[in-house]
Amino acid sequence: HHLLDRKLIDHIASFFEREGADAWYNREVPDLLPPGTSCPSCGGSAFGKESDILDVWFESGVSYACVCEGKDNLGVPVDLYLEGSDQHRGWFHSSLLAAVGTRGIAPYRAVLTHGFVVDGKGEAMHKSKGNVVAPEEIIRKHGAEILRLWVAAEDYRDDIRISPDILARLTEAYRKIRNTIRYLLGNLHDFHPERDAVPYDRMEEMDRYAVVLFHRLAGKVRKAYENYEFHVIFHSVNNFCSVDMSSFYLNALKDRLYCSRADDPARRSGQSALFEIARDLLPLIAPVLSFTAEEAWGYLPSFPGKPESVFLTDMPEPMDLPEADEIAARWERIQAVRAEIAQPLEAARREKRIGSDQDALVIVAPGPFEDLFENHRREIREVLTVSGLEVGEVSGPGAYENPAFPGLAVRVEKAPWEKCERCWNHTPDVGTVPSAPELCERCAATTRA
Repeated sequence: HHLLDRKLIDHIASFFEREGADAWYNREVPDLLPPGTSCPSCGGSAFGKESDILDVWFESGVSYACVCEGKDNLGVPVDLYLEGSDQHRGWFHSSLLAAVGTRGIAPYRAVLTHGFVVDGKGEAMHKSKGNVVAPEEIIRKHGAEILRLWVAAEDYRDDIRISPDILARLTEAYRKIRNTIRYLLGNLHDFHPERDAVPYDRMEEMDRYAVVLFHRLAGKVRKAYENYEFHVIFHSVNNFCSVDMSSFYLNALKDRLYCSRADDPARRSGQSALFEIARDLLPLIAPVLSFTAEEAWGYLPSFPGKPESVFLTDMPEPMDLPEADEIAARWERIQAVRAEIAQPLEAARREKRIGSDQDALVIVAPGPFEDLFENHRREIREVLTVSGLEVGEVSGPGAYENPAFPGLAVRVEKAPWEKCERCWNHTPDVGTVPSAPELCERCAATTRA
């Protein structure tokens, strides 16, 4: 006869709780029986252990009960079951059957399935093929950050490819992200948030635009985390660091950061934007680039309430900034102007008429962008990093036009003024300060301060 009742199960479970499942094999039958146990059918007291086993999927299917149920810090249902696509009829299914059958609920709130890791050609990995890429080799050669970045960068819904070429591209992307963070922090060396921070509504408009771009990124990344779309996080952060920051904003900001007086309001405005972006970017990337974010957090200027670790701060909430849509729309047009003027500037460099953009005087017939040149010519010159920007008639040889923007015409000439040896801009006032004839008025005043 078989013996199976609640008293017996509770008695054996008490051993399992203390010693694990090996108690079944390590203990003799008398230990496993409650005192005085006898067969209800025949009254016998000699028993043997059952040697048959349950289906292996049942054991894993009740793991929610064994691991999480009854624990204050866990509980059932759990947030997420994560496994490969072969588990739809395996673990996911058996867990669902066991929980619904015994508890009346699903054991999980969400299920995430992923493909399988394959080589760069999409082929399964086998030692006999010699195409196996071991995680410990990646960590030894590239570091754990690159391995985590690879996991985040791939769309796990399909099979996930890995190869030396893929890792090399990710290493380069990581370097760009890290260098952007280094630039942000490096230009905050003399910035004290409590003393120097400029409120958003008093920032230069280009700085406000940079903050708007970041909060758009924050909203997109938070949504991607919530939806487990980690590849969206990687591509969004990489594009923000490479395009929005390095290619555009940080390049245009250099003159203010490096050449203006340390406490110049326009410089402090730029630093305030850099600080806000750095402070909120680090917790945004911390789940993926953990070591990098924690290391950089230690160099972030101190501010009231700054936690000791980036992992003790909150994920940034995207802010509804004043006039954000209007600022973004205006600066998208300025970006379009910049892209158009970049064409004749590149031609002038190629033809050796100028050495760098700072050697250039740009004359523009603004056409559809007339309003921008009336109200934002200084900002446009700043993003172009040229020495001079004038509005006038442009025609004849050397004029650049694009049918996509009728009325817009551009001509690039070599700036006719002397070059300031400090900021490298060509301006009419170079040589007008007797005590510093090699400098422009701004740089002369800055070096005297």
